[in-house]
Amino acid sequence: MTPTLSRPSSVWQIWWMAARPKTLPAAVAGVVAGLGLALAQGAFHPGVAVATLVAAVLLQIGVNLANDAQDYQRGADRPEERLGPPRVTALGWLPPETVLRGAWVTFGLAALVGLYLVWVGGVPILAIGVAAILSAWAYSGGPFPLAYHGLGEIFVFVFFGPVAVAGTFYLQTGTLHPWVGWLGTGVGLLITAILVVNNYRDLENDRKAGKRTLAVRMGPRKTQWEFALLVLVPYALPLIGGLLGATPWTWLVVELSLPKAWWLVREFSKRTGRALNPLLAFTGKLAFWYALLSALGFVAARWVT
Repeated sequence: MTPTLSRPSSVWQIWWMAARPKTLPAAVAGVVAGLGLALAQGAFHPGVAVATLVAAVLLQIGVNLANDAQDYQRGADRPEERLGPPRVTALGWLPPETVLRGAWVTFGLAALVGLYLVWVGGVPILAIGVAAILSAWAYSGGPFPLAYHGLGEIFVFVFFGPVAVAGTFYLQTGTLHPWVGWLGTGVGLLITAILVVNNYRDLENDRKAGKRTLAVRMGPRKTQWEFALLVLVPYALPLIGGLLGATPWTWLVVELSLPKAWWLVREFSKRTGRALNPLLAFTGKLAFWYALLSALGFVAARWVT
């Protein structure tokens, strides 16, 4: 049974819960990484940086709101069976139509900020923005919801990793750099691991609801291996890149967070059900710290090499 929750006294508290603020550090991780790479190349435009962060946060909130309502409408969110953090639509605190309108308003605000970014970065940024909003809506909505067909991991990896890092770097510099691919991959893998925690926890409920996530398709044991690879491979990238001469050795500073990553992998293999919920926030924080430490490592290379 889902623990009984008392309805917040303020409607703003309900919307804040629907926005899922604990997911926001992961939403800005790719932007932080991209800004670090830009700084390493001697470029930094504060106004563009702030606008990029705001757009990333708004897109994440929009995804969260749309997912809250759409999962309920598709029958994948039943309050009596839910194992994850509370969803306001399933609890009956807001009707799904209202939450969906909130999602579109949030996407609209992201688009308004995006107009400035398009003015700065041109057609490539316009293409990224349109694709991001459409994919965010299609994550759990539309005729072919990505999350319901085992494609959620691909969406999360691409847009929160390589696209976020490359787009941010391009907005700052007007160019791209091979480092973008390396760091975008590392950040994207770790943020994808957040989704895996969610899907692994909900595996049985999703199976009953006909939600064919990758965890449902692979089963528990293979999902544990998937999670371990997503969390640990990013820590191998600085070593591989350094040995190949493709990335600076200062990127190895990211290994300071490796003990936390190893703890996370071990805990993931031991826990089930609601016991996995604390790991959601922990994985998000790990992705953020990975991005921040990576940014510092690449910036340090400007003075060390």
